[in-house]
Amino acid sequence: MSDIRQWMKNFGAIAMILGLLLAVTYLPPDNSLKEAMAGGSLRACVPPSYQPLVTGNAEQPGIDIEILKAITDRMHIGLALNYNDAIGRDFNPRNWGLNRAQCQIIAGGVVDSDQTRSFLETAPAYAKTGWAMISTEKIGELKGLNIGVLTLVSGLDRIGLASFLRSAGAKVEIVRTPEELTAGLNSHKFDAGITEALLATKLASDQHWQAVWLPAELKRHGLVFGLWKGELTLKRAIDQAMLELIADGTVAKIITRYAGAPLN
Repeated sequence: MSDIRQWMKNFGAIAMILGLLLAVTYLPPDNSLKEAMAGGSLRACVPPSYQPLVTGNAEQPGIDIEILKAITDRMHIGLALNYNDAIGRDFNPRNWGLNRAQCQIIAGGVVDSDQTRSFLETAPAYAKTGWAMISTEKIGELKGLNIGVLTLVSGLDRIGLASFLRSAGAKVEIVRTPEELTAGLNSHKFDAGITEALLATKLASDQHWQAVWLPAELKRHGLVFGLWKGELTLKRAIDQAMLELIADGTVAKIITRYAGAPLN
């Protein structure tokens, strides 16, 4: 009797596996790469401006745009940009109002986080991002200092940053643009500024300032491109091109040209 029960249990497990395998054969084929190649261009959704990732300047379009152009050159297709103001407005990509008809890849401040991966697939990270501090001279403790804070990249932990600055006893003023932050430091309105790491290195390089990471307790993430879930053939092609561009130094050269040497 026990042998019969064991046989039935094994038969049930085998039947379930066979059923799942059969169901997979009825899934629609993934034609994402074929469709991109047939269309002749990779459609990318990007914000109008997200320094230094997207500049809005055709001659110097920004880190993300140049990397995307290098990827599409490797794939032998064109690049079509679809500008979308909603990208980066908040930390949740679900609120950006994007869909597959608008774009096949999303760029311009996409952070490799659990929140992002719940909604999108991600290409290999090409740089580290997090909160960094810039100043005209070396800064010790932050207690009593006036700090200008520019929070452009939405995927970074703004609540954690606010808590850190509050516990450090700093006086905080939120600014809206890189130009406002630069002016505040040059006029000595601010003793230091805090913003996303790549933008911090760019401003520090342009102005010959100091730039340093904030403590590791404030998480650092990879900067990535987002892709739609299920479009595996397109993702594999983009991943391969991206890894080749990282390996041959192309990505590092692009980042250095826009943001200077990355923070250690």
